[in-house]
Amino acid sequence: MAELNFHHLRYFWVVAHRRHLTKAAEALHVSPSALSIQLRQLEERLGHALFERRNRQLVLTEAGRVALAHADTIFQAGQELLGALRGTSTLKRAVLRVGSVATLSRNFQLGWLSPLLRDEQVQIRLVSGTPRELLAQLSAHTLDVVLSNEAAPRDTSAGWVSRRVASQSLSLVSRPPERLRKGRGKGPAAPAFRFPQDLDCQPLILPSADSAVRPAFDLLLEEAGVRPVLLAEVDDMAMLRLLARETGALALVPPVVVSDELRSGVLVERCSIPQLQERFYAVTMRRRFAHPVLRGMLGLA
Repeated sequence: MAELNFHHLRYFWVVAHRRHLTKAAEALHVSPSALSIQLRQLEERLGHALFERRNRQLVLTEAGRVALAHADTIFQAGQELLGALRGTSTLKRAVLRVGSVATLSRNFQLGWLSPLLRDEQVQIRLVSGTPRELLAQLSAHTLDVVLSNEAAPRDTSAGWVSRRVASQSLSLVSRPPERLRKGRGKGPAAPAFRFPQDLDCQPLILPSADSAVRPAFDLLLEEAGVRPVLLAEVDDMAMLRLLARETGALALVPPVVVSDELRSGVLVERCSIPQLQERFYAVTMRRRFAHPVLRGMLGLA
């Protein structure tokens, strides 16, 4: 079996970073035709196309991105060798590019990322955006995984794969009721919150109508004939948490969103609603070459 030609690999590496054959040829002091031949020989050796042309631009294929990640490591290792001999060595870590829906609970994100933050061999690049923006970046192979509280649309041509990584019952939370704050736990116990009856005419903060859990919650209230006073609809969990703290109104949230407030007593759980579940997903592409970090976390082949 023939060895990999690292001369060809370096040519590919320069083209991949410049995304332009002519500019790469100028940097390498070779003709564009000679560079094309070298790239074709590398593709034949690897058994995969590394580039495809879109609107006269060179775009890396999935195999091309895998090859570029390894080429970056290889040529970085060369720099590290020089640095080690000069006393200026730096370590290269695996990079995991994570996209997170902007409205997703920060506490959930932190919990999911915590094992990686403790791994000195992994570097995280975290970006936020709308689901549409992040899925587009995932399709373009500029992200490795997207964290979301909704599964990606079922689109076989897109190749998105949604894996549920956590789920949690929703709860109604609020600041401690006045009688509990004054009594400091003495005297008769406060009556249990009755759901949904006790929501009638009560100020309420809810996730926006576009939330995955909102239709089921609205149906429960409608069937019971309960009409709360809708104080606010919020699509940002961080803002929903702040409103619950500042207004004293009841708020519908997954407890993970307000875990710090529940722990400190700033907010209390008035009741859990097991029939309402918030689900959290890690969305990846259906790929032949799974990211090595994600293999262990998501059980990818």
